Amino acid sequence: MKTILTTITAALIAVSTFAGNGDTEKTTHTVNTEKSTIFWTGKKVTGMHTGTLMLKDGTVTVKDGIPVEAMMTMNMTTIEVTDIQDAEMNGKLKGHLHSPDFFSTEENPEGVFKSTSFTPIEGAKDRMPNYTVKGMLTLKGITHEVEFPAFVAVRDNGIVANGKITIDRSKWDIKYGSSSFFEGLGDKVIYDDIDMNFVLSTK
Repeated sequence: MKTILTTITAALIAVSTFAGNGDTEKTTHTVNTEKSTIFWTGKKVTGMHTGTLMLKDGTVTVKDGIPVEAMMTMNMTTIEVTDIQDAEMNGKLKGHLHSPDFFSTEENPEGVFKSTSFTPIEGAKDRMPNYTVKGMLTLKGITHEVEFPAFVAVRDNGIVANGKITIDRSKWDIKYGSSSFFEGLGDKVIYDDIDMNFVLSTK
C-alpha cells in the first residue's frame, strides 16, 4: 500500500511539474515605444491628411515562438499632423483633431488595443502579413472589435511587427464631417475610414 501511495504521489508531482513548465513557455516582451509608431491617414472628398501617433506602453506575449497576446496603450495626446508644412494651418488641424469634435484627447488621453486572437495566415510570403489579428479597440471610452492582417516576427532579440488597421470612426462617435451623421455636406465630407499603419518593436 505504501508503495502504491508513493507511486501516485510521484506521478502527481510529475504532472504538476509538467504543467508548470507549460506555463513558463509564455514570454512577455515590452514594447519599445521609442522605436514604435502609428502612422494615420484620413481622407476627404478634396484630399487627405497624414500624421503620427505614439504609444504610451505595450506588451506582446509569445508561446513556443507564436504570438498569443498583445496589449497597446496609445498616447492620444501625441497626435501630430505631418502633411501640412504651414505652421498655422498645421496647428489648426492638430487642434481640431484633439478637440471633442474628433478624439477629445483632454478627456480621453489614452486609446487601448487588446488582442483576442492571432490566427496564422497559410502560405504567407516572406515579410508579408502572416497573422490575422482580432482584438478590442477602445477610443473615447467606446470599445469595438477590430480585425486586421499583420506581419509578426519573433526573434531571439525581440519581436518586430507591422500592419494596417482601418477603423470606421463613426463607431467611436467621431462625428465631424461624417455623412453617417450629417446630410448635405457635399465636398466637405470627411470619410469615416481612418487607416492606422503601425510599426512596432520590443525591447
